[in-house]
Amino acid sequence: MELNNKSLFKEKCYANGGWVDSQSGNFLEVNNPATQEIIGRVPKFTKDETKKIIENANDAFQTWKNTTAKERSVILKKWGDLIVENVEDLAKIMTIEQGKPIAEAKGEILMGASYIEFYAEEAKRVYGDIIPDPRPGKRIVVIKQPVGVVGAITPWNFPNSMITRKCAAALAVGCTAVVKPASQTPYSALAVAELAHEAGFPKGVFNIITGSAKDIGLELTKNPMVRKISFTGSTEVGKLLMEQSASTVKKVSMELGGHAPFIVFDDADLKEAIIGAMQSKFRNSGQTCICSNRIFVHENIYDEFLKKFTDEVSKIKVGNGLESGIVSGPLIDKSSLEKVIDHVQDAVNTGAKIAIGGDIHPLGGNFYQPTVLSNVSTKAKITFEETFGPVAPLYKFSSDEEVIKLANDTPYGLASYFYSRDIGRIWKVAEALEYGIVSINNGLPTIAEVPFGGVKESGMGREGSRYGLDDYLTIKYISMGGI
Repeated sequence: MELNNKSLFKEKCYANGGWVDSQSGNFLEVNNPATQEIIGRVPKFTKDETKKIIENANDAFQTWKNTTAKERSVILKKWGDLIVENVEDLAKIMTIEQGKPIAEAKGEILMGASYIEFYAEEAKRVYGDIIPDPRPGKRIVVIKQPVGVVGAITPWNFPNSMITRKCAAALAVGCTAVVKPASQTPYSALAVAELAHEAGFPKGVFNIITGSAKDIGLELTKNPMVRKISFTGSTEVGKLLMEQSASTVKKVSMELGGHAPFIVFDDADLKEAIIGAMQSKFRNSGQTCICSNRIFVHENIYDEFLKKFTDEVSKIKVGNGLESGIVSGPLIDKSSLEKVIDHVQDAVNTGAKIAIGGDIHPLGGNFYQPTVLSNVSTKAKITFEETFGPVAPLYKFSSDEEVIKLANDTPYGLASYFYSRDIGRIWKVAEALEYGIVSINNGLPTIAEVPFGGVKESGMGREGSRYGLDDYLTIKYISMGGI
């Protein structure tokens, strides 16, 4: 891999301030999803090795928690600056191992850095309270303290920003972190670890380990030294991690599956709605947990929207993300491709029409054509299951009440979108949608300053914003007498 900063490509784990191999000598191979070529290999850490790293992180916590907020802020800021300085190399690493277009990868890197910048500032704003005591001679003080060692398990679709979003908040308040990145995308994680090392984090404060999700995850959830688990991934795995974490009563943050509705009312700015639908649906080839999975269009404008939307989808350039002008890259692996194929075929079998796409891309491999389906049945799999691919199913609706019911008819509740210019409708629909995120006339709602997270089976807790600090803090009430 040709990089300007060759130190960013690591094939060892970062633990206790140094680069280490697994003692077992076992490893995982990492493939480029666009070419199917092997990029390299990373260590396969064992349960016992994970336990040792947790112990080191706990030792580091005893010191790190007592550093000043100012000290932590300075190191975090340097880390974020180094990420921005190395954006070109970091984006190239991401594109090669994950597949997203290079421009999109750069955008994620800068987003990841924005989380660090935000929490470097918020580190100095962890406030407590003084509560008036109704009893004479007594005082009540409330303080906030770091929870302890944090186990972070991150996904392959955003291999940089999901690490920085979790760890910047944790490190800012004085926690230490042990991160298990997705096996498909370890190199982005190891690259940011190299920059964290350069930024000056003390040994044991920030750790990246690779290996079996089952073995490492089990140790993170069961080990009593780990006091918080933060996970981004599927609802199925999230439920398992919650079960495992219950044995030691850990704090948990879960950002799980989504099934976002995208609603276009008949008073919407159609041009803006199509731009928003393109942004939401086809970013990262539809492999985001907040991408629009069900597009509901009012019957009065349905035909016009379908035509104009399909025209825009036809312009999407598919290919290797390293090439110029590519908008949509490959799916992450064969199983993801097979799921997309199954969902499209099932939709067609239940009455849907293919407006564009609907098949494996001529490039072959893990590439699938950007697809629009019209007249999709509410009985189709795609109506109830998250597709995680470049497929946009369209549904007609006739009333506000009908579409709100359809939008909420899912166990998921992460993100939702709608387009309207009616202020009364905007308030009513925003309050009625059962989602942690409601994005109105905006296809890209995620920034560092907002509380990201879901309701129902899409998870619990919030990441980003000042609220994102709370999941890494405990509240201590101090009662003072004899005053």
